[in-house]
Amino acid sequence: MIDVLYFAWVRERIGLPRERVETSAATVAALIEELSAREERYAAAFADLSAIRVAVDQELTDMDAPLQGVREVAFFPPMTGG
Repeated sequence: MIDVLYFAWVRERIGLPRERVETSAATVAALIEELSAREERYAAAFADLSAIRVAVDQELTDMDAPLQGVREVAFFPPMTGG
């Protein structure tokens, strides 16, 4: 089981701040595919991956990051500086 966290507009589109997911996905990209296949709201949230950043166990990473042994995956829009 992995805790999946959603922030900002990703959370708004999916309608949940977090959930526990049982997955056989080997990478973040595979997890996104599994989630997108669930329901339209997930597919809509993940439609444009260039607009999403990901952190695995609170470390910023990319979509190819492995999930073996991971406890938490977080999805959020890019941060803006100011």
